[in-house]
Amino acid sequence: MTETSENPAENPVVDGNETVAPEEAHVVENEENVEELEGSASDDEEAPDEGDVAADYLEELLDIVDLDGDIEIEIRGERTFISIQAEDGGAELQDLVGRDGEALDALQELTRLAVLAATGERTRLVLDINGHRSARNEELKAKAHEALEKAKETGEEVHLDPMTAFERKIVHDVVAEAGLTSGSEGEGRKRHVVVSAS
Repeated sequence: MTETSENPAENPVVDGNETVAPEEAHVVENEENVEELEGSASDDEEAPDEGDVAADYLEELLDIVDLDGDIEIEIRGERTFISIQAEDGGAELQDLVGRDGEALDALQELTRLAVLAATGERTRLVLDINGHRSARNEELKAKAHEALEKAKETGEEVHLDPMTAFERKIVHDVVAEAGLTSGSEGEGRKRHVVVSAS
């Protein structure tokens, strides 16, 4: 068995057929190969657009489950919003929303993973099906206003039902616009908004 020293300077490096000390070892680059690699890297296409990747993924999924829907992509600020609407205006896509939007949330996460796999970057895209999230946003704003009024009347904290981070943000924005304060309490699926008058 060959023993090696802990000191790297004492361990020789084999360079081709010669044995050299580590401080004398160096990397030799083939200039032609380097130029070819640099040229091919600049010829690469830009990273795919997250909206297009998400739309392609969702279109393929709809084909697999034999459902029809119109897919729209919208950019608001730095977020991509993807909306799928049933072509006949009916409820055939409602199974993809699920009870309390649970299936929709899961599908949104799968779509985000598909974008991550294709682009190598995380996305905060929002997926809506048959206007579920739009209707939910209006419902959340109404609940936020109710909580504001109750907090003003009683002077006590008002605890709302558990919500996703995106939903809590909507409520926090409504509360901030009214000049009151809010915070989030709880862990995981029990995390919720607390509105206070102070």
